[in-house]
Amino acid sequence: MNSATEPEFLLPRYVTITRDPRTQLVLAIGGNQRAPGILQTTGGFTQYPGPSIHYHRQPVTMPVERQRIGATAAAYALLAAGYSVYLAPDLNVLATPDGDREAAYRHLTKLTELARSTTETHLLAGVMAEIAAPEIGLLYPLREVLVSVWTAWGNQLRERGDDTEPADRLMDITSVLSNTARDIEDLRTKAAHTPPPVTPAQSLPPSAPTAKKPPPRRR
Repeated sequence: MNSATEPEFLLPRYVTITRDPRTQLVLAIGGNQRAPGILQTTGGFTQYPGPSIHYHRQPVTMPVERQRIGATAAAYALLAAGYSVYLAPDLNVLATPDGDREAAYRHLTKLTELARSTTETHLLAGVMAEIAAPEIGLLYPLREVLVSVWTAWGNQLRERGDDTEPADRLMDITSVLSNTARDIEDLRTKAAHTPPPVTPAQSLPPSAPTAKKPPPRRR
């Protein structure tokens, strides 16, 4: 290919944001003299000297969800500033894989259809277990998401000196969700021990033997 047709690629305008698999640190490498300011103000990154080049990384004490939020914010700010950016998919809070979301919807739809169609209480108990079983029920990862949002939001409000009451309200709602999960689990236990319904054949008392008529008397 003729060199005149080669696309122009400026390495200083390219930034990679990824998580180091060995240390689990979120790293940002590349960019020119403007990139550090964007990384530091939008993503919570700090510059560190490397063996050959300087690089940026987030503090090791930063919560994981806050790392993802910062990495995503920094990536989109860099894109807006004209940089080419590679953001590792596991750090992008705005990217929800369609396959994962569709699988989650299919699972919920399956549970809904099962709950609507079944006449057996133990199957309804199984649906409730899918929702609220300890550690593995669907309400528990939802609670963890809300806790992460509350933590990040509360930290941002405190850093700005703002009132944390809105974030605290979210935490109160999350606590209610946790209590609700325990209540559903108690109801699931009761449903699981409910005896099966009595069928019509079982409900009929045994028929009494027909009384024999006495033989007619002889005259």
